[in-house]
Amino acid sequence: MSKDIQNKALFQQVVVLLQNAQQQVLRTVNSTMVYTYFEIGRMIVEEEQNGKDRAEYGKQILKGLSQQLTKEFGKGFSVENLDRMRKFYQVYSISSSLMTNSQIQKNQSVTGDSEISIAQSLTAEFNYGKEKSLISFFKLTWTHYVFLMRIDDEKERRFYEIESEKYNWSVRELKRQYDSALYTRLALSRDKQGILKLSEQGQIIEKPKDIIKDPYILEFLGLPELYHYSESDLEEKIITKLEHFLLELGHGFTFVARQDRITFDEKHFRIDLVFYNRILKCFVLIDLKIGELKHQDLGQMQMYVNYYDREKRIEGENKTIGIVLCQNKSDLVVEYTLPENNEQIFASKYKTILPSKEDLIKLIS
Repeated sequence: MSKDIQNKALFQQVVVLLQNAQQQVLRTVNSTMVYTYFEIGRMIVEEEQNGKDRAEYGKQILKGLSQQLTKEFGKGFSVENLDRMRKFYQVYSISSSLMTNSQIQKNQSVTGDSEISIAQSLTAEFNYGKEKSLISFFKLTWTHYVFLMRIDDEKERRFYEIESEKYNWSVRELKRQYDSALYTRLALSRDKQGILKLSEQGQIIEKPKDIIKDPYILEFLGLPELYHYSESDLEEKIITKLEHFLLELGHGFTFVARQDRITFDEKHFRIDLVFYNRILKCFVLIDLKIGELKHQDLGQMQMYVNYYDREKRIEGENKTIGIVLCQNKSDLVVEYTLPENNEQIFASKYKTILPSKEDLIKLIS
């Protein structure tokens, strides 16, 4: 190995090390700032509780504190921002109580009738540990939490928090997933235990059905609901907005091909879109249909899936999944066309506008 190659390899290793260090510093600084805002919110809430007329007293506190902090530290401490910090503490004070009762009791039992200096030392150690735990608890940016605080349902809020952290969603991606009612779409297809898992673990993908949504929301394509377009127009729009489409498909998807041609008996067939899911380790075929779903569409997809299983799938990969995306469908047509133990072929509706949660429930029911 030449000296130049050795130096280049060393340079790359050092670059990676420094970049990782910079990212770690940014994460630490961010977590510390979010924790600081949490603590400011706590102090404001506790001070408000000392006032007789809490509503009026609270306004006075925020106004006075805003003026003093702005004078001392500059921008960022408006009455509105301080009120956000106050709400942040109120929303997250329960879910961020990371110190368990057993830890508290342990400290108290050790203290007992010991000298006050020992008790103070233990208290300081306890508070320091609690502070470190809270800092590590807040892993998203302040802007993420400002948006998350608007979600009233605690289970739904926790779901989006977990998904944002797990998949490094930007605030823009978080807003889009919330606006498309991702949690509602996933929750409506689950029982109570499944909904609880969503709020505790986020979306867990273990079987083909876990990646399926019904409906898929494709508002990013810019196609008005009553606009007339062909299947090829729809496909072209999806390819143009492929990054957005991958985000809507969900976790683990990679793009493989469009209009993938398969041939047998001197006949040619084309699959609209081919993806691969790295989590399930299988191909995912998508056919686009305008209008009502027909049983022939499901039969055609079954043929595509069988071909991929027999000709494309390699050892170690799981069975191919097929999804027919359509504007409308009859659940009975799907039920009687597909076998009872079906785990490979799915039919889902798609919408080209963002529905309200009420409209979404009607759409699914």
